[in-house]
Amino acid sequence: MTLRALHERARQVLDPVHYDFMAGGAGEERALADNERAFDRYALLPRVLRGHARRDTRVDLPGAPGAGPVVVAPTAFHRLAHPDGERATARAAAAEGAVLVTGTAATVTVGEVTAAARQAAKDAAVWFQLTLHPRPEVTEALVRRAEKAGCTALVVTVDAPVFGRRPRDLRNGFTDLPPGLAAENMRDLPGSPPGALTDIPMSPALSWSDLDALLATTALPVLVKGVLHPADAELAVAHGAAGVVVSNHGGRQCDAVPAAVDCLPAVVDAVAGRVPVLLDGGVRRGEDVTVALALGATAVGVGRPVLWGLAAGGETGVRRVLAELRDGHDHTLALCGGGRNADLTRDMVVRRGGTR
Repeated sequence: MTLRALHERARQVLDPVHYDFMAGGAGEERALADNERAFDRYALLPRVLRGHARRDTRVDLPGAPGAGPVVVAPTAFHRLAHPDGERATARAAAAEGAVLVTGTAATVTVGEVTAAARQAAKDAAVWFQLTLHPRPEVTEALVRRAEKAGCTALVVTVDAPVFGRRPRDLRNGFTDLPPGLAAENMRDLPGSPPGALTDIPMSPALSWSDLDALLATTALPVLVKGVLHPADAELAVAHGAAGVVVSNHGGRQCDAVPAAVDCLPAVVDAVAGRVPVLLDGGVRRGEDVTVALALGATAVGVGRPVLWGLAAGGETGVRRVLAELRDGHDHTLALCGGGRNADLTRDMVVRRGGTR
């Protein structure tokens, strides 16, 4: 099945309310739509006769040397898509050599996720996505769980000072998970009764000093996710981030922002090679991966396509998504005359119609 067919199959099998939760975005969903549409504005200008008989598309990421160029971006509540939830996603990502970013809002604990990943591949890399909590003791407890589980990096989401207004969820009245499902990483945290869940808060009061406090509590590399402005990318590096993820939260937070890929070149220039820059939002084809890497990304993250694969075919469906994106990129790299990702350069990306 193609990625488009997997998406359609997922639409058919999912509860319509849950499909809308996964597929929807903020406001009128302009940012959501533009994330995908933006890639249609870019074209690749191949080089020829470059002498690359073999290709190597592996990348070195914090805590994940030699990983594939496609990362599973953090998305919530995988058990809404399939009973095995994040366990199936973890096994699939590990089998395909992809880093999995499991999240604060996972429906399977981080320890179970890493265990599932390492059953599939002993060297599997799992990162933990973290939403900073206004109570530092809660954040620290989550960090300790991620460390104990064997996560190799933390990814701090910074683009959610308040909750995005998502009309589909409001229309459907989707406010709680079905019985038996919960954000399991938020159970048994400081300040809550045994077995109770702690809310995942949004706080506009959080600042760079909170990132500093996090960095002081862990030796794990910390990536900052949700950066669009190049000045914020510079600040992230200055404060000690091990990587920057260019992202507009999949169009789920602010509907007035640009497509993530349109923000990528300026962030890459600001970071100036000091740390890896990743991109997520709108990647739907192997060619999209190639465009993003040519514009300076070290790797790309995919979120919704993984959920469609999970809903349509469980672990096998997720593996199909990751393999198709990876292999599509490898094929496009060959067509562009490259043997490795570094052979892709910004002068090989043009706007449709020929303008750089």
